[in-house]
Amino acid sequence: MCANTIITLLGLIAAANSAGAGGTPQCNKLPNQCSPVKTQRGDEAASGVTTGSLLLAARNKTAPPSAGGNLSEIDEFLINSVRHKLGIEFPAETNQRTAEDELEISPEEAEFVSKLSETYFSHHPPFNPAYSKQVSAECAQAAKAYLSSLRSMKMSALRMYDAGGKFTSGILNGNINQYGDYDQCLNIRGRYCLAGIQPTVRSSGMPFLRHLYDLVQSHGILTSELGDPGHRVPRFSTINWALCVPAACTPRDIQHSLGEFLRDTADGTGVQLDVSVESELCEVRNFVWDRYYTPAAAKVWIGFAVYLTVVLLSTLYEYKSGNKNKWLSAFSLIQNTRTIFCVKDDPNDVASVHGIRFLNAILLVVAHKSMALFFNPYANRTDMSETLGQPWTVVGRAASLFTDPFIMFSGFLTTYSMIGRLMRNQRIKLYQDYIGRLLRIIPPLGALILFCTFVLPFLGSGPQWNLVVTNHGDICKKYWWRNLLFIHNYFGFKNMCLTHTHHIGIDTELFFVSPLFIWLIWKWPRRGGMALIVLALVSTIHRFYITYKLRLSNYVYFGTSVQQLFDTADNMYILPYYRLTVYLMGVMLGYACRVYKSISLTPNQLRLGWYASSFLLVLAFFGPAPMGSIRYVYDPLHAANYAAFSPIAWCLFFAWAVFTSHLGYRNKLIDVFSWRGFRVTTKISYAIYLTQFPIFFYNVGRVRTALHYHFLTSVLLDFKEFIAIFVASFLLTVLFETPFSNIKRLLFNSGVKRSKRAPEVMCDNNENSNNNDDRKTIVYPATNQTKNLRD
Repeated sequence: MCANTIITLLGLIAAANSAGAGGTPQCNKLPNQCSPVKTQRGDEAASGVTTGSLLLAARNKTAPPSAGGNLSEIDEFLINSVRHKLGIEFPAETNQRTAEDELEISPEEAEFVSKLSETYFSHHPPFNPAYSKQVSAECAQAAKAYLSSLRSMKMSALRMYDAGGKFTSGILNGNINQYGDYDQCLNIRGRYCLAGIQPTVRSSGMPFLRHLYDLVQSHGILTSELGDPGHRVPRFSTINWALCVPAACTPRDIQHSLGEFLRDTADGTGVQLDVSVESELCEVRNFVWDRYYTPAAAKVWIGFAVYLTVVLLSTLYEYKSGNKNKWLSAFSLIQNTRTIFCVKDDPNDVASVHGIRFLNAILLVVAHKSMALFFNPYANRTDMSETLGQPWTVVGRAASLFTDPFIMFSGFLTTYSMIGRLMRNQRIKLYQDYIGRLLRIIPPLGALILFCTFVLPFLGSGPQWNLVVTNHGDICKKYWWRNLLFIHNYFGFKNMCLTHTHHIGIDTELFFVSPLFIWLIWKWPRRGGMALIVLALVSTIHRFYITYKLRLSNYVYFGTSVQQLFDTADNMYILPYYRLTVYLMGVMLGYACRVYKSISLTPNQLRLGWYASSFLLVLAFFGPAPMGSIRYVYDPLHAANYAAFSPIAWCLFFAWAVFTSHLGYRNKLIDVFSWRGFRVTTKISYAIYLTQFPIFFYNVGRVRTALHYHFLTSVLLDFKEFIAIFVASFLLTVLFETPFSNIKRLLFNSGVKRSKRAPEVMCDNNENSNNNDDRKTIVYPATNQTKNLRD
């Protein structure tokens, strides 16, 4: 135990110093662009010693020698780093795989083994990696050795054959994706490839074949092509089939051989099978470590360690000194945890907003999770599609709808704060608002980008790990700066670092231009209000037009194509101009809550407002339900109506709820929305948005075998994943968001005398407040009275 600990520590130091320079070359390119490392085994293979040594030599051309058969990838990586750095050798463990290959078939069992081999392989022939004549000489030699060893029943060859995908039961129920045995393939130093196969029925006049195809493809709930990007939205129509081959065979070799084999096999069947073997999905043992571990990764790890040390020192300072210096305790876990869980009455609050945010956040998590689950290989995938082809599944299809209230409340809170200061004749310091916002949102975003790029890729593995985890890291290494400048939403989904952060770009861009909207409605209430309405109307009409013309769809209808989803995002959904309508609704709501806070509504007016807004809510939510039917045929008019008017109808209900609760009118729904506990979820809502997709993709990437789908257990009752999201969100908030909110408050409030400031809630740093003097009239649902505070 002690020796392993010492080796690990030495390995981290050695790896950080030697990664990418000197010694064994570090490969930061595609596998087929790396120079192979020549080894003694490779030379022996070239001289043709034995078929067994040929097979072992093939894998050693791309994988370093192992210190033992039972080591994990990180252990092996660290030990090899120590070996190289210190020039020493550690005693190798007994290799169980080598011992197995030394087993001899006794004369008594030779006949039985021969008959078993002949019978089994005649029914289940192995895949020949050198089926095509276009493969490299190294691959052809290794494939010959593999097949020879397989005929001789060598255990290493049998394990390689066993680790590949096989046909199983349930094909007509969608159990077509076969992941084989990922770990066994890598443990024997083979190359594990998850090949993509795209089946197509060649003629439309083949109803029986089309029905079979429809069942195998699970009715095409989400259609895709081989060339579609697969890191953000799953290529649902593509069959994922695992192959375990000798490591000397490159992805290009496998594509040639598998493509020709399937063409010959499918000839005359009426079915065309196209093949794609991506280098990222074709890996050997230590692939992630050899490719991704660089000096930059080591520096990021050290940076996180230093930052956590600062947090711990700040916590220790507050614990020992009692928080005498607020600057030194700004990063304290004690203070920041208390801030997050503080639910005391805050005069800056609009109480009902917290519950509305929580509702939409939960709906958004469910919708995003529903899409992420399409990556998984379900044994009952056809049943899953038939279940999701029901009208009630609208909750998993309308993710875009659930983001609109967040955009509306962003405009509302900004306007409410700024109008309040204007009513008090306070000077508006825009630079403070801009800097304060950047101090709050950049640290968590930057930390997440660094974590997903340089830490998360090393925390797991699996058949799709490189597709949904390391692929995002590759993109972020190139384009992280777009995210931190908040312009990443202008460059499309395909090459966007952490695609789910597009909403942050939209919201920040609208925030920076919001003073213009607020100034218009403040300076000229009537004409400015009309100007905002006209601008919102133009945005709505244009949103309808672009959706109809380009045949886009904000709603994930049954049969949506991956390309259509990307086109929708690139041409409309992630651009702030097309999301402007609901933001301007928030601006006008903030102005109304400030200026018309003393008006009274008659019972009939209240009743009419609730009936109308409730009808619009139901219409927005259930109106597109027929588009989720398994028999639905896309109509651009349906999609255009949904894109243009559903966000308005959805947000009007929540705007009415906030406005009436602000006037002091209460009902049971307002009481629920205003529950104090929702203030905690509001404080971590930004982090919830940031962390959900990395956690979804982490779990997807680690899936190694077919699962069973059930909506309740797979989506709604997956408490482990929901708990992981909330824990990760809390950690991201307490470590990176709240500390810099403390610094923002210390920077901008240090020059204001306490006597001139209204009382503030000490344990609560409300991120929605831009100034501590910003007070309003607010109804607290715990009592029937209205607390009149200084405005």
